[in-house]
Amino acid sequence: AWFEEKQQHFENLDVQLRKLHASVESLVCHRKELSVNTAQFAKSAAMLGNSEDHTALSRALSQLAEVEEKIDQLHQDQANADFYLFSELLGDYVRLITAVKGVFDHRIKTWQKWQDSQVLLLKKREAEAKLQFTNKPDKLQQAKDEIKELEGKVQQGERDFEQISKIIRKEVGRFEKERVKDFKTIIVKYLESLVQTQQQLIKYWEAFLPEAKAIS
Repeated sequence: AWFEEKQQHFENLDVQLRKLHASVESLVCHRKELSVNTAQFAKSAAMLGNSEDHTALSRALSQLAEVEEKIDQLHQDQANADFYLFSELLGDYVRLITAVKGVFDHRIKTWQKWQDSQVLLLKKREAEAKLQFTNKPDKLQQAKDEIKELEGKVQQGERDFEQISKIIRKEVGRFEKERVKDFKTIIVKYLESLVQTQQQLIKYWEAFLPEAKAIS
């Protein structure tokens, strides 16, 4: 039951992470587009300020253009943070979970191979039992040799299955522990970058406000 539950858990996690990854990639594109539009607005404000006769209004428009240029840089920095801090982490985990799912699939194949060997061994033993009543010593010896070989395969199959099951339990435990730690570290860094961006935005606008109020 543990393996089935964990496999389903990773299937669900894969779907959710892919959705989140796509959303963050969309957010990165949105911020880059916002940066371009902000830069265009800054340029337009600067041109308008240069052509304005009213001194206070001209100065305010020029200051506004400078603020928008700074905000453009903030949007670029935040887009980079979105990508390098968050999007890449999600992409790495999507690839990692794909690999984990592959290991679970390999375990199922290992189990199936072991079961197939057991079924074949049973058939060979039944065939050997029938040969006991015939006068065919060569075929009987051949059957015994095949049974011996299959017994080795069955034992090896059982060892392989137990080994991969043990490894999966260990690695999944380590993965889940490190995943939580990684996500906590990255999300805290990402949130800090968002807070810093917003704080810087407020500083820019607060510095510009007296210039806007000075227009008369």
